[in-house]
Amino acid sequence: MTEAAKQVAQQTGERLDGIVETVRERFDELTRQRFTDVVKEGRFADQVDHRIDQGRAEVRPDGRGGPG
Repeated sequence: MTEAAKQVAQQTGERLDGIVETVRERFDELTRQRFTDVVKEGRFADQVDHRIDQGRAEVRPDGRGGPG
């Protein structure tokens, strides 16, 4: 490979590295904003873990497991 071709290849690689970094930063910014919006809107607050409720229902009054 000639010296000129090596320089072009190196410059291209550096530009691509810059593009990758820009895209990564933008992606992180977008996903962080979206997650923050989800939390602020309380979308997680309405979720109920039905397995816990089911487990509580299966505990007998005397504190041992199994149906009451």
